[in-house]
Amino acid sequence: MATKVTPLSGFPELLPAERLLELAFLDTIREVFELHGFAPIETRAVEPVERLVGKGGDTDKEIYAVGRLAARGEESGESDLGLHFDLTVPFARYVLEHAGRLSFPFRRYQIQKVWRGERPQEGRFREFTQADIDVVDVDTLAPHFEAEMPLVIAEAFARLPIGEFRIQVNNRRIPEGFYQGIGLTDVAGTLRIVDKLDKIGPAGVTRLLLEAGATAEQAEQCLALAAIRTEDAGFVDRVRALGVTNDVLEDGLRALAAVIDTAAAVAPGVVVADLRIARGLDYYTGTVYETQLVGDEEWGSVCSGGRYDALASDGRTTYPGVGISIGVSRLVHLMVTKRGLTANRSTPSAVLVAVTHEDSRPASTAVATALRARGIACEVAPRADRFGKQIRYADRRGIPYVWFPGADGPGDEVKDIRSGEQVPADPATWECPAADLHPTVVGG
Repeated sequence: MATKVTPLSGFPELLPAERLLELAFLDTIREVFELHGFAPIETRAVEPVERLVGKGGDTDKEIYAVGRLAARGEESGESDLGLHFDLTVPFARYVLEHAGRLSFPFRRYQIQKVWRGERPQEGRFREFTQADIDVVDVDTLAPHFEAEMPLVIAEAFARLPIGEFRIQVNNRRIPEGFYQGIGLTDVAGTLRIVDKLDKIGPAGVTRLLLEAGATAEQAEQCLALAAIRTEDAGFVDRVRALGVTNDVLEDGLRALAAVIDTAAAVAPGVVVADLRIARGLDYYTGTVYETQLVGDEEWGSVCSGGRYDALASDGRTTYPGVGISIGVSRLVHLMVTKRGLTANRSTPSAVLVAVTHEDSRPASTAVATALRARGIACEVAPRADRFGKQIRYADRRGIPYVWFPGADGPGDEVKDIRSGEQVPADPATWECPAADLHPTVVGG
């Protein structure tokens, strides 16, 4: 009996060319991470629900629970488990569990799937890939690491075909101290409201602040702070001009100025101070980051993160850290749907080895084996069709070369099916042009 397949909203599946595009992005990201000395790790997909709950602000209600079907209604004795909604919370647990075998400050990168049970919409998925870097240390973390995070991302993004981008930076102590200075006591709640500014606009934020107990004047001051954005440390004077004094605020201003000054010397104009950035996750305590693509600002952030001082602690030792995360699935989806990027072929194969007739398939397989031994990806034609049909098969998949074994002639030949040029070739010596050796990103 035939079964109708119904797609699951929010769980993306990529076609081969899209996956090759994603892998090209991941290869570049991983290369840059390793150039900066970040070591790869992988963590389990699940954490105890009690560890996940309370770490994610508004994501608490979005955590997917995990359990065995056979255990439903039974007393299994197992802890309640949930799929991780980011990679920072499991990384903090990983540090606590493996601290005795790690060297600090510990620099890690992690590329894995995460899951959030939020409402699916374009570019926001329930299952998606993130690529994170973090630095953690014991008891104290040097502030220069907070300036390093956006610079690593700036280098990675500069190598990707994504156009202009801006990394927007704030420090949580600035809004926290400012809100305290104007008399708002629910700092975390106010941060979460202001973090919605891009989604609901100033009027929506004002309405929520008033509903939360702020006065009209306090709401106006919150919006005035959030409106400050500079490419240098000029934000400091603009904040002070608002007339609010608070020690926490001053600490935040000094810390953010140091990040912006460092970034301006390396990537001028790329890293900017933007005081509307709040980040809704509860564990951030210092610098926070969001990244937007110029021309697609309405898409929101494709890379974000921040400093956390108390997320990893066993009660005796605290491991403060700072990290930043690229939303790879979100970024790739944007590139495919808005910028028209794709891979130039739907297979890694650079060569299709033709089959003259089925009895000669072993000869074709031997050619393919020799090419693969030299790092040239290839495949053998699935059927011994007419050569014209085999060439059309290669063309449909974007394979640039067709190899004709010399089973019935003096020697092998290889044909560039784009130009039509066909030349004698030896699988032991033929060099595939570098531009064709691997799939490349095209479009945009």
